[in-house]
Amino acid sequence: MRWYNTAMAHSDLTQKTCTPCEGGTQPLNADQTAELLPQINGWELTPGGAIERRYRFENYYQTMAFVNALAFIAHTEDHHPDLTVTYDSCTVSYITHAIGGLSENDFICAAKVNRLLAP
Repeated sequence: MRWYNTAMAHSDLTQKTCTPCEGGTQPLNADQTAELLPQINGWELTPGGAIERRYRFENYYQTMAFVNALAFIAHTEDHHPDLTVTYDSCTVSYITHAIGGLSENDFICAAKVNRLLAP
């Protein structure tokens, strides 16, 4: 059996909510990560095993507005990214520290962050 329901595999990640990961939860394997990564446009797998994306803006105000909206997502989902914020960019990195790797929560949140800037 697959690690999740095949019908759910193709559902919109933005419609899902994060679930708590306990210490016994296994991180996603390479095949599972490869299946989910194409669903979050612009995100890349880092050498450290996180998913990451850099967002660019015209000015500091737009950058901070994005960070504040992202903070609301993090609070709502109770899943928090690592951020690097500069004048005109924000790099967002997700990894589930509690399990030492990626979980579906990371992909759910990444999809919701992408949605912030969707046309």
